[in-house]
Amino acid sequence: MKLITEMNEDVHYLIEEDTQTGKKNHFIHGVFMQAEQKNRNGRIYSKPILEKEIKRYGETFVSKNRAMGELNHPQGPTVNLDRVSHMIKDLKFEGNNVMGKAKLLDTPMGNIAKNLINEGAQLGVSSRGMGTLEQKNGTNYVKDDFMLSAVDLVADPSAPGAFVNGIMEGKEWIWDNGVIKEKNIDEYHQMIKKASKRELEEKAIFAFKDFLSKI
Repeated sequence: MKLITEMNEDVHYLIEEDTQTGKKNHFIHGVFMQAEQKNRNGRIYSKPILEKEIKRYGETFVSKNRAMGELNHPQGPTVNLDRVSHMIKDLKFEGNNVMGKAKLLDTPMGNIAKNLINEGAQLGVSSRGMGTLEQKNGTNYVKDDFMLSAVDLVADPSAPGAFVNGIMEGKEWIWDNGVIKEKNIDEYHQMIKKASKRELEEKAIFAFKDFLSKI
């Protein structure tokens, strides 16, 4: 199974005041995932598959205040509590869009996210899950074994420079007796490391495109 991440920038920031305490709460809301259309990574989620998984995730995590995410993708599919920045409070379908609302928490990473937003930084959300892909007519379709792990806050991970700096889209994970093992992509990093300044951008783009062609 692969660790599958998808970026979405169609989100907005809200500040809501608690009428009882007067405390100001920070939220991110908007489109968290989309079905039935090819995303920037060349993948398509069918609506029935995504609906089933959003229902499971909502019942198991959102409704029980367990739907936490991190600031930037971690080195695997699990949520690291010391890096939690937000908690999803609502996740539902509207048409083919999965609309979400997440509260930024008063954690170290949550406060970093708040400060970045207050300074004008444009963050996006990126779903993180486990699943396998099936290629049809040159397009990768996410199969029905997909399981959503978290929705994280990220800068744009699709740029080649971000890829070679270790975005988890460049990792492959397989199940081995219940243990997830990582398949390293050192060859890409070595390629970038050995490139001259003149070749750097060209090599980064090649590595990024070559990786995408294999997933």
